[in-house]
Amino acid sequence: MNPTIGWIRSLAESWGVPAVLVPLVPFLLLLIVLYAVIAVAAYGAKRKWPRADKTIAFWLFISPWLIGFGLFTVGPMLSSIYVSLTSWDLITPPKFVGLANYSEAFQDPRVAQALKVTLLYAVISVPLQTALAFLVALLLNADLPGMRFFRTVWYLPSLVSGVAQMVLFLWVFNPQYGLANDVLGKVGIEGPGWFNDASWALPTVILMSLWTVGGAMVIYLAGLKDVPVNLQEAAALDGAGAVRIFWHVTLPQLSPIILFNALTGIIGALQIFTQGFIANGGPKDSLLFFVYYLYDNAFQNFRMGYASALAWILFVVILALTAVTARGSAFAVYYETELSGRRRSRRKK
Repeated sequence: MNPTIGWIRSLAESWGVPAVLVPLVPFLLLLIVLYAVIAVAAYGAKRKWPRADKTIAFWLFISPWLIGFGLFTVGPMLSSIYVSLTSWDLITPPKFVGLANYSEAFQDPRVAQALKVTLLYAVISVPLQTALAFLVALLLNADLPGMRFFRTVWYLPSLVSGVAQMVLFLWVFNPQYGLANDVLGKVGIEGPGWFNDASWALPTVILMSLWTVGGAMVIYLAGLKDVPVNLQEAAALDGAGAVRIFWHVTLPQLSPIILFNALTGIIGALQIFTQGFIANGGPKDSLLFFVYYLYDNAFQNFRMGYASALAWILFVVILALTAVTARGSAFAVYYETELSGRRRSRRKK
């Protein structure tokens, strides 16, 4: 424990603070100091800029979020950078080792396997989820009786938590008495081993991911409802058929939503953890997802420094893939408030 925090806690105990509240005293004291600094800064700004009332009020109102973001997001991130440069088993004091953890990670064959499995999952599952959610939204956009019921049915599976979902599919894909192999057996097909087979474990998880496309489907459905009807009617009056209206009117209007769902899907797929954890990495590390391997090093092998280095490697990978996807979409995404990327580049020339 930090000596300053220990001194504050001992002082609180000597003042008769209940034992349950003693751990909160350093945090509350830090909040008091932070708000005292904010109050002094606001008072000084008010004296220097008398008309800055709205600006000062803005910063005061968002200060709880800023403090929480700094303490619980930025603070731990900066701390993990230092921890990634140390050898720390959570018991003995951290020992500075420089870039040794990163060097080891680039030579670790299990890191390569974890990256391979995670990237393969993302590359296959995200396009499938995006396409399926979009097709379902197109079908559920029809104004027919009972559509509200079907929209609810498609959305409900996305409310099931990761652990409950994995437990459910462990039963469905059980090779001996599972529902999937039972149905395949009735039509004369011998079912595979699913999670028990190294060659089928990852495809099984990809199939599982398609069960929860309801969240993206709702976003697509909202976008379809927002497509201007007058544009579709104008295209129809010009002689465009249903396919051309969809390709030249509906799809461009939905392109920002497709990009959003693709980016969030990529970020989520690269952070997949529960399936690998429940399956214990799968047979022959076929489900050794990167975050699961990170967790295994941090809380099973107590190598917190190495796990922090892996976390920052994953951060760089996610940042790079997100940037490439966003940059590559400049020529395909249409925004009503500006020209498309291709036309902008031509105008600059």
